[in-house]
Parts: sequence; structure tokens; C-alpha cells
Amino acid sequence: MKPLVVLLVAFLLSASIFKITSNDYKFALSARIAMSVMLLFTAVGHFKFAKGMILMIPDIIPYKKEMVFLTGLFEIAAAIGLLIPVTRVWTGYLLIAFFILILPANIFSAIKQVDYQNGTFNGPGLGYLWFRIPLQLLFIAWTFLSAIKF
Repeated sequence: MKPLVVLLVAFLLSASIFKITSNDYKFALSARIAMSVMLLFTAVGHFKFAKGMILMIPDIIPYKKEMVFLTGLFEIAAAIGLLIPVTRVWTGYLLIAFFILILPANIFSAIKQVDYQNGTFNGPGLGYLWFRIPLQLLFIAWTFLSAIKF
């Protein structure tokens, strides 16, 4: 829920600032800025809540801690790449692939009831997927429309 709030607030602030300063909302740029802010926000979680995020990864995947840190670094790189015109489109494609690839970890963590912030198995459970899967689809559509299409 927090990433969605960060995304929407950053979008509204960015679009409002553009409207005030240039008399244009610059929706696509505002959306990319918002996605960048959200990615930086979630990247912090990869380092702050690494213990809990490790629990989100199925046992068959090795180097879990490294994977958590690498995905955090990827989110930081993607946040930057979305804002650079020459890398924006490729970053968008990579980010869409990333959102698709992390969905199984979210499904696994819901099944195992992972609470990544506390590093326990007392999380929200399967009901969380009713929010998370549409959220992933929103992130994919948001990225496609703001970074690739426009």
C-alpha cells in the first residue's frame, strides 16, 4: 500500500509543480518522476528490511541475501534510468520484466505469510494477493505508458 501512496503523491506533486512552473502538467514526465521516487522508496526496503525480504524468496533460489541487495540496486538504477531520455525506453522494458519476475516472490511470500518488515511469518497471507497482483499490473501499465509509449 505504501508504494502506491508514494507513487500517487509523487505524481500529483510533480504534475502540480510542472503546471505552476510551465503551465503544462507534463503527465508522462510526472509519471516517470513518480515511478522513480517510488522505486527509490522501495529500494530502501531492500536494505532496511533485508532479513524479511530474504524470507520472500523460495528456497530453491540460491544467494538470497545477494538477490535482495541486487534487486534493490536494480531499483535505484531503474529510478535513474527512467529520467534519462536516452535510457528511458530500455529502462522501461527492463522494469516491466522486473515487475513480472518479482511477482512469484510476492505470491510465495503471501502463501508463507511473510511480514518482510519484521522478518516473521505473521504477514497478511493470501488476501494480500488481491491487492498485490493488481498493483503489479498497475506498475507495469504505468511504466509502459510513461516510459515506452509516450
